[in-house]
Amino acid sequence: MYDRRASATPFSSAGAVASACLLLLLLFPCSLLASVSAQGSTSRWQTLNGDPPLVIARGGFSGLFPYGSPSGFNFTMLVSVPDVIVWCDVQLSKDGVGVCLPNLLMQDSTDVAEAFPGRESSYPVNGVSTKGYFTVDFTLKELQNVNLVQGIYTRTFRFDRDFQIQTIQDLAAVKPPRIWLNIQHNDFFTQHNLSMRSYVLSIYRKMVVQYISSPEVGFLRSVAARINPNTTKLVLRLLGPHETEPLTNQTYSSLLSNLTFIKTFASGIIVPKTYIWPQGADFYLQPHTSIVSDAHKAGLEVFASDFANDLLLSYNYSYDPVAEYLNFIDNGDFSVDGMLSDFPITPSAVRECFSHLDKNAPKQANFLIISKDGASGDYPGCTDLAYLNAISGGADVIDCPIQMSKDGVPFCSGSINLMNNTDVAQSSSGNPQIIPELGSGIFSFSLTWDEIQKLTPAISNPYTAFELVRNPKYKSAGKLQTLADFLALAKNASSLSGILISIENAPYLIEKQSLPVIDAVLDVLSKAGYDNQTAKKVMIQSTNSSVLTKFRGKSSYELVYEVDETIGDALDDTVKDIKTFADSVVVGKTSVFSMSSLFLIGTTNVVSRLRSFGLSVYAQTFSNEFVSQSWDFFSDATQEINSYYLAGNVSGVITDFPQTSARYRKNRCISSVPPYMAPAEPGALVQILPEFALPPAVAPFPALTESDVVEPPLPSVSAEPPTSPGPKPRNGQPKISACIVLTNLALLFTIVYIF
Repeated sequence: MYDRRASATPFSSAGAVASACLLLLLLFPCSLLASVSAQGSTSRWQTLNGDPPLVIARGGFSGLFPYGSPSGFNFTMLVSVPDVIVWCDVQLSKDGVGVCLPNLLMQDSTDVAEAFPGRESSYPVNGVSTKGYFTVDFTLKELQNVNLVQGIYTRTFRFDRDFQIQTIQDLAAVKPPRIWLNIQHNDFFTQHNLSMRSYVLSIYRKMVVQYISSPEVGFLRSVAARINPNTTKLVLRLLGPHETEPLTNQTYSSLLSNLTFIKTFASGIIVPKTYIWPQGADFYLQPHTSIVSDAHKAGLEVFASDFANDLLLSYNYSYDPVAEYLNFIDNGDFSVDGMLSDFPITPSAVRECFSHLDKNAPKQANFLIISKDGASGDYPGCTDLAYLNAISGGADVIDCPIQMSKDGVPFCSGSINLMNNTDVAQSSSGNPQIIPELGSGIFSFSLTWDEIQKLTPAISNPYTAFELVRNPKYKSAGKLQTLADFLALAKNASSLSGILISIENAPYLIEKQSLPVIDAVLDVLSKAGYDNQTAKKVMIQSTNSSVLTKFRGKSSYELVYEVDETIGDALDDTVKDIKTFADSVVVGKTSVFSMSSLFLIGTTNVVSRLRSFGLSVYAQTFSNEFVSQSWDFFSDATQEINSYYLAGNVSGVITDFPQTSARYRKNRCISSVPPYMAPAEPGALVQILPEFALPPAVAPFPALTESDVVEPPLPSVSAEPPTSPGPKPRNGQPKISACIVLTNLALLFTIVYIF
C-alpha cells in the first residue's frame, strides 16, 4: 500500500535521540508528564496473584513507530501505566551482540536490502529453507548502517529510516520500568555457532531483566538454574497449536495438557489470544477455553499475545479494541495476567479507566451521544434492531433521517436512494432512474410504503476498500421503521433524552414530487404527542436553513443546522444568521481538527466561534473502524472520542457505534487525566517526522459565510404530477453509474496514494 521507494539520507543516531526528546516535549503538556496513574479499580483482579494485569509493549509502541525504535520505547513510557513492560525479541549479530528485531528476517522491519543489496542468504529455520537477510550474517558495526522501518503496511511509513537498530544495552539505557526478553530461535543461533544462552546470562549479570520467554523448553531449562526467580521470571511461549516444540517433540497444544511439567522450569505461559477466546472461521467468538483457570490452578501465570488495534478483530467486538481487552481481563470468570500489545496506551487505559465499571456507573463526561441511523455499525441502519441496540448501548438521542414513500408516508432511512441500504436492486419493486438533482438509483418516492417495507435492509459497509465489513451475521436483519413507528419506539425508551429527525432534499420532494415532507413530519409528531410534551427533546436537523426556518416557532424543538462542508472558521455575521434559524450546529470531524495524510495538523476556530454565540456543536461521524481515524488516535476509537471531548470541546458526538461513546463517558479517568487518557495534541506527531517524510501542506479551510447559509424559502407543493425521469439508456442501467464508479475508483487511488 505504501510507497517505500523514496530515497533519503537516514537520520543519524543523534537525530533519533533529538527526535525522541522532542517527542517527550510535544505530545504531552508538562502537567500531564507529572501525572500519576489513575486510581483504577478497587476490585480484586482474577489474575493468579490478584494483581492488576500487566501491560507489555511489543517492541515499544510498534503500532505507530517502527519496532524497536527509541521513540517507540520513550513513547511507551509516556502513555502507559507506570509498571509497563517493554518487550524485545532478541536476535544475535555475527559477533554475538543482541539486538531488538521482531523476527529473523531483517528485511521485514529494516532497510537492510537497500543498505546491503545482494547479501541475502538461505538457511533452514525450523526445518524450512528460508531466504532473506539474517542478523547472523552482519556484524554489529554493519548493522549500525541499517535503519528501522514499519513492517506492517497498514501503518504509517512516515517514521521509516529515522532510527537505527537498537541493542539490548540501548534499550536498557532508556530505563524502561521493566524489560522482557523473548528468545524465539535459540536453536537457529546455535546452528550458527552463537550461544544465546551465554549472551542472555551475560546480560542478566549486567542489568535487571524481569521476564525471559522462549518457545523452546530446552533453552528455558538451560538457564533456569542460573536465574533468580525472585527477580526474573521464565515464561514458556506457546506457538501455534499444531507446531512442534523441538525438545519434547510435542505439539504446543499437547504441552498444555501437562501444566505441572511446565511449572518445573517456568512461572508462566504466554499464548496467542485465540487459545483463550477461540474464533470460528466466520470471525465470531466461540466460548472461552479453560486455559487460564487451569494454568492458575497449576500456579502458572497466563499472558496473552497478538493484541493490536489495527488488526481485524472478532465481529463480537465491533472493531473496538477496548471491548476486546476488557473481555480478557474483566469478563467475570477470569483475568489474564498480562497483555502483549503493539499499542500499549489502550490496555493501559482499559486497566485503569474502564475495568470493573458497573453498567449503572454514573457519567463522568458531559456530552450528548446521538446515533447515526441508530447503531448502524452493528445492524442495518434505521431498522428496529439498530434503534434498540442504540438505546441499550447508551445513546441519548436516536435519529431518523426522513424519506418519503410514493404514497406520502414518512419513514426512516439513511439514504433517499434505496439501492444504498436495501436489496431493492434485486427485487421487482422498482427500476433505476437518473435524476439530475439526485443521481442514479431507485428512490424512495418511486415506491409505496407497502412495497418498501417488504424490502430487505442492508447493513452499511463504508470501509470495504480496506476489507473491513460489519457484523455479517446480521447484515440483513431488522425492519425499516415509519416515522410513527420510530416515535413510538423512542417514547417507550425511558433512557433516551430525545430524538433527532433529519430532513434532506425537501425542495426537490416538495417541488418535483409533490410530497410535503415538512407538513408530513409535523403531522406525525403531533399525532404522536411530541409537540406538547417535555419528557423527550425533539431535534430537527437539516443542511437547508429553509427547512429549519419552517420549524421555527412551531414548537420548542431544538433546530440543528448541519454544515456539509469542511470549514476552518465562521464569520461573526454568519453565526448571527445561523442563530436566527438554529440552536445548534453539526460539523464534520475535520472541521474541528484539520488533517493531512491522516495526521492532525491543527485545531480550527469553528467550535470556539460557534459556542461563543451560545450554539451547541455536535461532531460527526465517529466510527470504530481504525481506518476512519487519524494516526494521532492510535487506531483506537476511544482515544478519538476522548480528544474531541477534552480538546475539541464538542457538545456531542454523532456515531454509528453509540456503545463505544457511552462507555467512554463513564470512565474514571476524566476528572484527573493520566497520560494514557490525555487528548491528542494536533501537530505534535507531524513535528517529530523527519523532513523528507512530512505530509503535504494543505490550504487553510474556508470560513463559513452568509452566502453559504442563507437560502430562499421552500417552494410550495405543486399540483402537477411528478415529471418523468426520462428514458433509460439502452442497457437498462443509469448512465451516471459509470461516473460514480470512476469517482469511487479515483477516491480509492487517492486514499492509496495518500497512505
